[in-house]
Amino acid sequence: MTDASEAQQADRTLKAKHRAMWALGDYPSVASHVIPRLGPLLVKECGVQIGDRVLDIAAGSGNAAIPAALAGADVVATDLTPELLEVGRHLAGVQGAKLEWQVADAEALPFADGEFDVVMSCVGIMFAPHHRTAADEMLRVCRAGGTVGLVNWTPEGFVGRLFATMKPYAPPPPPGVQPPPLWGSEEYVHELLGDAVTDVVARRQTVPVTLFKNPPDFREFFKACYGPTIAVYRAVGDDPEKVAALDAALDALAAEHTVDGVMEWEYLLLTAHRRA
Repeated sequence: MTDASEAQQADRTLKAKHRAMWALGDYPSVASHVIPRLGPLLVKECGVQIGDRVLDIAAGSGNAAIPAALAGADVVATDLTPELLEVGRHLAGVQGAKLEWQVADAEALPFADGEFDVVMSCVGIMFAPHHRTAADEMLRVCRAGGTVGLVNWTPEGFVGRLFATMKPYAPPPPPGVQPPPLWGSEEYVHELLGDAVTDVVARRQTVPVTLFKNPPDFREFFKACYGPTIAVYRAVGDDPEKVAALDAALDALAAEHTVDGVMEWEYLLLTAHRRA
């Protein structure tokens, strides 16, 4: 087997693991009940209008794609995990939204250069393992003058710290896989997008989370619903001491970020125009 074919096989194996991880639990409940405000916010900030051709990368169950369709855009929602898209189809039908759902890898999008007026991702593309490749694809399919819009969790915010808290309990990532919260650093995203964009607007904001009565409520919800958390607990499932330590670490993290029953999760909101 050549080096190139070995690399291709390794990538297929990695993507299969990612696909399976996001199919664990119930991520649509996270999107719909924990962070429902983020998708509509991104659509608004991207200025989505009637007739726009919109691509939502790593769309999950359509937290941003469905609001874009309801705004009158011609939307394609893509994700690596077909199970999430199936839920999205159902949710779109309930809400009367018409859009296209397509299984696709954020690092190898099956679209022509400049095909979309708006290319966006709401806490999705950040989980593609190879950031430069994903960013290049996002830019490639956006037309000159079109809009790129991103919402990503920051490294210093709650979700960034959640991943840092789980890291000691998780198997080491394969070589070359980059941490998702890097996409929440303005400087890092500027580097990824480079001279391909102009009119960059970036700001850190927080989304209030009121679903959880106490830290154990948060922990149990994420253990049941959030694929990355489920995967980490499975990795240590045979070691009761590690499970207990991870429980305690997540409870402490949640308590630190809860004030009067409200958690504030920080994200980076960034929009830009594809340079002509």
